[in-house]
Amino acid sequence: MKVLIAISLLALVNVAPSMCSVSAKFKEFEIIPDILNVAPSKLIEITYPSGASVNLGNELTPTEVKDKPTLKWDHDEDSFYTVILSDPDAPSRANPTIREVRHWYVVNIPGTDVVKGETLFDYIGSGPPKDTGLHRYVFVVYKQPGKLEFDEPRVSNRSRTQRWNSSTLTFAEKYGLGDPIAGNFYQAQYDDYVPILHAQLSSGNRD
Repeated sequence: MKVLIAISLLALVNVAPSMCSVSAKFKEFEIIPDILNVAPSKLIEITYPSGASVNLGNELTPTEVKDKPTLKWDHDEDSFYTVILSDPDAPSRANPTIREVRHWYVVNIPGTDVVKGETLFDYIGSGPPKDTGLHRYVFVVYKQPGKLEFDEPRVSNRSRTQRWNSSTLTFAEKYGLGDPIAGNFYQAQYDDYVPILHAQLSSGNRD
């Protein structure tokens, strides 16, 4: 009996921190209240083609995250979801005068099949300016009340149009998305890929 109790307690210890740490890390890194009022409790598993993975504030390089990642989260196959990736630290965390920058918005995702969702803002990787320190890059998933109509622009990965001065919270409120159900984030600072990304974005329209 004691052995069974010990095993049960160990299982709880192994499960509970993974659920609690998401919310705790969002608060520790001040994502609450910088861009959200309520932290998600579950984790989004995020893996990049480079092999890098996101782990609640770990540091990755812009080179590692330049390509679109794959995402997994707890979901219902018959439901639709919204994925948002945002940088609240533009141009720097100390002086976020253009908070937030939209890096990726995909809506009407059936289950976790992001490819079949509707892209509003196509994916762009991290582009923190030189000497601005670490930026936080925050992923959140919302469960939609159903399939929705979105009147946002459709912006390619070669354009800055309407990416600056955005608000994850305002967007969620506008479409009645409620609180995020899952999240994750990493940090990144300047490397040699950043000028390449900025040149790519300059080839499109700019607000």
